Amino acid sequence: MGRFFQYKIDHVLFWLLTVFFHGFTHSGLVAKAGFSQFLLELSVRNGLLALVIYFNLLIVIPRLNLQKKYVISVLLILLSLVSYALLKNLHDIYLYGRLLGEPDRQGIFHNTFYNLSIGVFYLAFAITLHLSKEWYIQRERIRQIEIEKLNTELEYLKAQMNPHFLFNSLNTVYFQIDKQNMAARETLSKVSDMLRYQLYECNGEEIAVEKEVRYLKNYVELQKLRKDENYQIQFTCSDDLKNFTLPPLLLLPFIENAFKHVSHHADKNNKIEIKLCKTDSRFIMQVFNTKDSSVVHTPTGGIGLKNVKRRLELLYKDRYQLDITESAESFTVFIKLQITT
Repeated sequence: MGRFFQYKIDHVLFWLLTVFFHGFTHSGLVAKAGFSQFLLELSVRNGLLALVIYFNLLIVIPRLNLQKKYVISVLLILLSLVSYALLKNLHDIYLYGRLLGEPDRQGIFHNTFYNLSIGVFYLAFAITLHLSKEWYIQRERIRQIEIEKLNTELEYLKAQMNPHFLFNSLNTVYFQIDKQNMAARETLSKVSDMLRYQLYECNGEEIAVEKEVRYLKNYVELQKLRKDENYQIQFTCSDDLKNFTLPPLLLLPFIENAFKHVSHHADKNNKIEIKLCKTDSRFIMQVFNTKDSSVVHTPTGGIGLKNVKRRLELLYKDRYQLDITESAESFTVFIKLQITT
């Protein structure tokens, strides 16, 4: 069924049946006006119908869903239907009134009710099919999310015992470290915070952005300890990153990727820049890292990035933007999410 919708077979079948039915009911035109006028009737009627249907499916209905402008949407639907009826009336005057000489069909409003009812019927039928398809796609998306969630929970349960043991061990080591060695204590404290976050706070579908940012900061600080003075690592986030939620651990693979593929120049600086901010109702993250020009890495190759792309598609659908840019000496990830405060 997914391929049926993916390759627009539903649209092809709809128009094949529509054109066939119209041609069958108007086949008498071949004898009366000729085959060329029969083809013109098929083209004009179904071409106008296509304009009305796709104008509403591609412009009016998405606008209604996103902006909730019901009055404007209804007016646009009515305008498209009236336009169809009037334009089809003009063609009926030309075909039936002038070519076939039917005097009662030479008025512009003679066939208005019939043409308008045809437009309403086909538009309502097309919208019903469209909404049914959207319902099916949404149902499949929810089913996939539930399956992936179940698999994640199973994997979490399998690994739960070992992290709990590790977490308790870290707490023991923390108290065994000399109080004068504050650097070691702070590092271990960050590791404990990260482990606690993964164990106890990442079980839900959404988590406060403040907690996610704190986790990312701890990760970056720990990575800094492994780098020398040739590395410039910046992590900046705006003060308004609060009062909304994100899926837990959604952003980490992009930052992991930057540390994994950062350059190792000895004669110049190696850079990693991570910026988080919120603009209106959009969360934005940009991750930049320098890379060795001789190394080409594909952002879609890692399992972590593949999974996060899949999560973005399932959770945000058309409410996200992901741009990955690679040059000879740098790698940049730009991600924008539509958020709900």
